[in-house]
Amino acid sequence: MQVSVVDAENIRFKRKKEKKISWKLLKKQRFLIFMSLPFVIWIIVFKYLPLAGWSMAFQDYKPGKSMFDQTWVGFKHFKVLFNEPQFYQSLQNTIAMSLLALVFGTICAITFALLLNEIRNIKFKKSVQTISYLPHFISWVVAASIITSILAPSGIMNELLMNFHIISTPINFMSDPSLFWGIVTTGDIWKEMGWNAIIYLAAITAIDPELYDAAKVDGAGRIRQIISITLPSIKPTIIVLLIMSIGNLLNIGFEKQMLLGNPIVADKSLVIDKYALDYGIGMFRYSFGTAIGIFKSAVSIILLFGANKLAKRAGEGSLV
Repeated sequence: MQVSVVDAENIRFKRKKEKKISWKLLKKQRFLIFMSLPFVIWIIVFKYLPLAGWSMAFQDYKPGKSMFDQTWVGFKHFKVLFNEPQFYQSLQNTIAMSLLALVFGTICAITFALLLNEIRNIKFKKSVQTISYLPHFISWVVAASIITSILAPSGIMNELLMNFHIISTPINFMSDPSLFWGIVTTGDIWKEMGWNAIIYLAAITAIDPELYDAAKVDGAGRIRQIISITLPSIKPTIIVLLIMSIGNLLNIGFEKQMLLGNPIVADKSLVIDKYALDYGIGMFRYSFGTAIGIFKSAVSIILLFGANKLAKRAGEGSLV
């Protein structure tokens, strides 16, 4: 199909106009671009350049040699990884604790934000909000020490249970493998609930007050307003945060598991990051540790795009 001279001229004029608009927009936003440059450089230097180190997973890496002098072994370290029972134990623990934190952490943060939004005394509301997110700034070293003290045989938890005649002898919570996941999840919720609720509160404050006024006219109480107005209005925010959390399902770190764990609960406290530290870097198996990191990244990417696609298909909003 031939394009006429007039059509070709129109296309050329349109492209020229779009190019002019683009340069005009860039010039208008030049200060914003300059402000974002340091962060872009930071991401490139600390997030993308280190990806060159992934080549270690396909080598028998020896420190002191250049990348090109290493012995290439293909997928040897991945085969070793997938044949080790402890890897699957760490994967199970990681997924279990991540899902518990995701489900209960999200529910508690949303519930707390809804309850906080119902407080009409502004000073009291701000005080509660400030107190609630202060634990976020406490290091896990301090948080683990507090949790251990509370749950110790002579701690306040055992004292309360015994005073109410629920138990007759103290329970050693920290030495019971069946309780470890629950302890970690509860500690994580206590530490992060107030901080995670901030974004839900911000979404709630953006809701049009006229919707609540109309609901009151129709006779809706506070519970009905929350169910019919507040929750549907913040639903896109919840979906986006859930998608991002699912993408980070395997990236739970190892600090809380290491600090709250002990040899008795070692089977329940071993997570992928700690497995990479102990059996990779700790044993000078740098290539093996890198293989674990690549596995985590690959799974995270699959989970992120999978959750995003499912949300888009369901029409519940998505990242892109």
